[in-house]
Amino acid sequence: MTPLETTPDGTDRRTDLEQRLDAVHSRITAATAAAGRTREPQLVVVTKFFPATDVRLLHGLGVRHVGENRDQEASAKAAELADLELDWHFIGQLQANKAKTVVRYARAVHSLDRDSLAAALGKAMRRENERRAELGDAPRAALETLIQVDLRDATDAAGNESGTARGGADPAEVGRLADQVAETDGLALRGLMAVAPLGEDPTPAFERLARIAEEVRSNHPQATWISAGMSHDLEQAVAAGATHLRVGSDVLGPRPPVL
Repeated sequence: MTPLETTPDGTDRRTDLEQRLDAVHSRITAATAAAGRTREPQLVVVTKFFPATDVRLLHGLGVRHVGENRDQEASAKAAELADLELDWHFIGQLQANKAKTVVRYARAVHSLDRDSLAAALGKAMRRENERRAELGDAPRAALETLIQVDLRDATDAAGNESGTARGGADPAEVGRLADQVAETDGLALRGLMAVAPLGEDPTPAFERLARIAEEVRSNHPQATWISAGMSHDLEQAVAAGATHLRVGSDVLGPRPPVL
């Protein structure tokens, strides 16, 4: 990836990001008011495939929460930008063997979807704190963990053409998985995450997510996060009660070529 100093129309990159970010914040403010909410959701700017120079510019514009979905890319950016105050949110599908690196930079993982990953992250947290102790460093904070929910209906999950897979745990398994996360040392259960099924109205899916989240909170009151909504459906997510929005393209523009 190379730094994007200007956009195709010649606009200064910082100015371009500022205008885009302002537009997204305006949408969030309007959606919050329309939903009758008093507190705006947290914007997590998804910077996958964009260079660390863009993240540095966004930091200068007030962004503190950054989302990534590939561990190798996220780890490199976090290391390059270690001088900045940033909260890294891992939002992509995560292989268990990447847990040991994710816990070194991520404040939160939004995409826990299975027992084995919960166990791997708990083990990685123990080893990370052992490593820090050997270096004389303070232990890291608990890893804020969200369970990703598969919002497709049962027939789609069985393989029909509609409801293309987006990842996540079966809703029937979410309560049990929440119990496991809450009982795992080093992990802090914060709530649920989901992506609306492709090609469908996101409103029913996000409303379903809100109902599942309410069920989880009945046993785990601390699980208050609902991570939902992207560039194209953030308004529907806000209306359904999302506390965190994962927005990439509407802030950063078209993805650059991946070299």
